[in-house]
Amino acid sequence: MTRKPVILRALARGDVNAAIDHYLTDAGEKTAFDFVEALEHAYRHISRYPASGSPRYAHELNLPGLRFWLLRRFPYLVFYIERDDHLDVWRVLHGQRDIPVWMRESL
Repeated sequence: MTRKPVILRALARGDVNAAIDHYLTDAGEKTAFDFVEALEHAYRHISRYPASGSPRYAHELNLPGLRFWLLRRFPYLVFYIERDDHLDVWRVLHGQRDIPVWMRESL
């Protein structure tokens, strides 16, 4: 199976940096490292199997093609849209947030 490159938008990069900072400050270096590993695992998975993510919020937000993938061991969701030549990662959000409100910031 061919892998597509995973490209993060600026908001997604900001989300990731904020999460790493949170884990470094509140949980320590090991947990922050584990978060990065979980994120990289998610990127590898969706790059090979983009259709495996849930389309749940695509309908609610009227964003055709939007999918998300839940990280292992961390309550974060990677929101992305499959493009012809890459995966367009819109946001990486904590699952306890008001997802529709946070995703509207991406529009």
